[in-house]
Amino acid sequence: MSAPDPFLPQPWRVERRRRELIGAVTLELAPLAGARPDFAPGQFNMLYVFGVGEVAISLSGDAERGTTFVHTLRNVGAVSGALTALQVGASVGVRGPFGRGWPLAEAEGADLLLVAGGLGLAPLRPALYAILARRERYGRVVVMVGSRSPEDILYRRELEHWRRRSDLEMLLTVDHADADWRGHVGVVPALIPHAGLDPAETLALVCGPEVMMRFTANALLAAGIRPERIHLSMERNMKCAVGQCGHCQFGPFFVCKDGPVLRYDRIGTILAVPEI
Repeated sequence: MSAPDPFLPQPWRVERRRRELIGAVTLELAPLAGARPDFAPGQFNMLYVFGVGEVAISLSGDAERGTTFVHTLRNVGAVSGALTALQVGASVGVRGPFGRGWPLAEAEGADLLLVAGGLGLAPLRPALYAILARRERYGRVVVMVGSRSPEDILYRRELEHWRRRSDLEMLLTVDHADADWRGHVGVVPALIPHAGLDPAETLALVCGPEVMMRFTANALLAAGIRPERIHLSMERNMKCAVGQCGHCQFGPFFVCKDGPVLRYDRIGTILAVPEI
């Protein structure tokens, strides 16, 4: 059987819908024909709302379990707004999966630091599922999550479950909090100097707003982690998703094809220029 045309959206339906935060939902999508394609943690799909348009959304479910594609997204524009409004049973077009994912095979034997800002936890969640499924292959695993406020913490119930594990270190911080908050207050890069990382053994996976990733990368470098051991998940305006249209060009790279996960030593100088 020939592979699907990468430019042709395939029909899927909304199997489940869960409100995560104000303006943010998780959609579970089931294929109308055939089985869910395999995907690697860190990859993305192009989701198409008929009559509205198409947008790139990272996969946020378990790559090795289930029969659906899971996507967590926020209403930030016309297409994402239409997607977050979809109800169970609605139709949606899917192209993908596309892109290069997190370097989990390369990370075996190393200590891992996962740093998420806001909805950046969604693209990192498949990586954490895969790491925990093969926990014996990795050293220390430290997860840092930053949110604007306690009300903006994504996957709160799951985070609480992970915090109770003895083989995982979980650090949460918020930019602003009320008197009921008992955790860290401040931006997530400020946690890095206090994590007790061995820089020679640590590989970092980072996802969040671009400014957060710039400051996080700087904090990781200051902690002694080499730039080639820092991996960032980038977002750009995707159109074709296969490196032909040029909309997502980032210096010499195409985020859709060469990323979205890219090593800091390859993009650090470009990332430092806000206009790119």
